[in-house]
Amino acid sequence: MKTADAIGEIAARLQAAGIAEARREARIILAAALGVDAAGLLLLPDVPDGIAEPMVSRRAQREPLAYISGRKEFWGLEFAVSPATLIPRPDSETLIEAALECFPQRDVQRILDLGTGTGCLLLSALSEFKAAFGIGLDISPQAAALAAGNARSLGLAERSAFAVGHWAAALTGIKFDLIMSNPPYIAGPEIAGLMPEVAAFEPASALDGGPDGLAAYHAIIAALPGMLTQSGVALLELGINQADSVAEMARTAGFQTGFKQDLANIPRVVLIRP
Repeated sequence: MKTADAIGEIAARLQAAGIAEARREARIILAAALGVDAAGLLLLPDVPDGIAEPMVSRRAQREPLAYISGRKEFWGLEFAVSPATLIPRPDSETLIEAALECFPQRDVQRILDLGTGTGCLLLSALSEFKAAFGIGLDISPQAAALAAGNARSLGLAERSAFAVGHWAAALTGIKFDLIMSNPPYIAGPEIAGLMPEVAAFEPASALDGGPDGLAAYHAIIAALPGMLTQSGVALLELGINQADSVAEMARTAGFQTGFKQDLANIPRVVLIRP
């Protein structure tokens, strides 16, 4: 089959399944099925009939493309993903931008990533803060193992460690210059109404922030006094309309706060300092 025809057929099936960027995803799926990149796909005039059928069938059921391909780019780096982890999102890159603004001299020694998932936040930060060592914690053993594998793939294993734990409960007596987290912040009752790729496939533990979406922030902020250096900063990703509530929690706990907006001018990160 001609490559162009195969892309067209896949795109038609994806479009019928309600997928918006059907043609772009068709190219990605076909390239992944063939084991080539986008440029390599352009060099192939023909492809075997049905080569991408298993992947196309999964995507038509609204399984996320990242889980099908097993890969996702974040901060210019490539990460392995699995259903045990939240899929890295461009909005979360605002955390890395905020970290670089907070430490323009790159003078960070210790980094903690709470709820590390794929390790994308910690490993992206370590790629920028060359002298730092980082620890990633996740409640899921599968997620922690995947993050450790990503560290090895990116050449960052010697500057990172991953452990299983519930927020900061696994750590005592260690203080960090930079603490980062993209915690679960969707209100539990709202998850069923999210797009199928999220509600049906991404891990509930990485989404469900309790009845009001704020449970994880309470736990993290309560732990910060014993974990943050005097000149350190904690950066927590926020859901829409959560900025004021989370900042008030932090101020009540005795911290100073600020915000970093994303590209849509939504407060995406709360900055918490002693």
